[in-house]
Amino acid sequence: MKVLVIAPNIDAKDVGEAFVAYKWAAALSERVDLTVLAFQRAGREDLKTQLPKARVITWPEPAWAGRHERLNAMMKPAWPAFASHVRDWMRAALVRGERFDISHQLMPQAARYASPLRHFDIPYVIGPLGGALDTPAPFREEAASAPLFTRLRALDRYRFRHDPWLRSTYTGAACILGVAPYVQDVLQDVPLRRFEPVLELGIDNVAPVVRRQTKLGRLKVLHVGRGVRTKGLRDVVRAMERLQDMPGVTLTSAGAGEEIALCKAEAERLGVADRVSFLGKVPRETVEDLYRTHDVFCFPSFREPAGGVLYEAMRHGLPVITARRGGPAWIIDDQSGLRLPVTTPEAYAGDIASALRHLANDPFLRQQLGQGARDKVLREGLWHKKAESLLDLYSSVLADQKKTALLL
Repeated sequence: MKVLVIAPNIDAKDVGEAFVAYKWAAALSERVDLTVLAFQRAGREDLKTQLPKARVITWPEPAWAGRHERLNAMMKPAWPAFASHVRDWMRAALVRGERFDISHQLMPQAARYASPLRHFDIPYVIGPLGGALDTPAPFREEAASAPLFTRLRALDRYRFRHDPWLRSTYTGAACILGVAPYVQDVLQDVPLRRFEPVLELGIDNVAPVVRRQTKLGRLKVLHVGRGVRTKGLRDVVRAMERLQDMPGVTLTSAGAGEEIALCKAEAERLGVADRVSFLGKVPRETVEDLYRTHDVFCFPSFREPAGGVLYEAMRHGLPVITARRGGPAWIIDDQSGLRLPVTTPEAYAGDIASALRHLANDPFLRQQLGQGARDKVLREGLWHKKAESLLDLYSSVLADQKKTALLL
């Protein structure tokens, strides 16, 4: 199968979307005749070297695009330049007589970028798309400190209804992939030909099995994530106050950001600071040690499109407490964790406390859920299995195209 993949940033040494795009491209290059179009960032390893089994075409990423990493990650200001490069290259390639069975825009993950693939008569796939989740109304006041560019997400729904370029991108796609089923609801104003939930995350392997402590009433709880209100750390701190009668339950936080200072103050105010450790930003090796040495992963992020840290915890066999909302509601099932309704901050903290109390008093359930988490990522999350599933999807999409052509 001849496959064309486009993504503005693909890099094995990066994080976030660029790293995920690399893992997809590397896995696909083992199985198809793959052509990759991407930016090359100055000072980074040549993408041709990173993907030796693919044909790689790159253009220099504009220097100004990388100067503000957070803004670049959120808004992709160089996307118009990248889309223009892709259009020009594809036009020239088609004139040369090149043909592709299918094309795929892997990234950006946000559903707000009109695709250059819509201009060509090649079946194309977009995604996995994520984002576009709103903050539940009862939590908005506490999350009001978010940067302006993150609040611009409120414009997404308007654009899905009225932006002709964005709408033609999605209506023309042979298939839209979403990181979880909720994405189909986000795009409800756009008539899609086909939608499939495909988690963009994957793992190379699971971690060795660790024998965790089984004493009743003892629980080492871990939260890993950026220090922003929506990641739910403040809710876990408030839950700890409801567990004053269980001094053996402790919380460790790994992550940096504006929310951490507020959570520290909350822990002091609630009288639980002696049972909560805030480590700040720590090296990758330290995070892996934390997964190995803790009993439960509590990540009640209530505006989470997917949640890479969930897979990290699951590959270590940690049971998970998370939100019954967005990506976590789909990633975690009843065999791998406890999913909690997102209602009000007060009720949410109470539900988290109840879940922690339940797991602290039931070591056998912790073991069952931890094994279920490990089994789930082995079954669904290994990169080679994800690539094979994607190839099956490509074949199904092409079969749909042939059936449609015959009917016409």
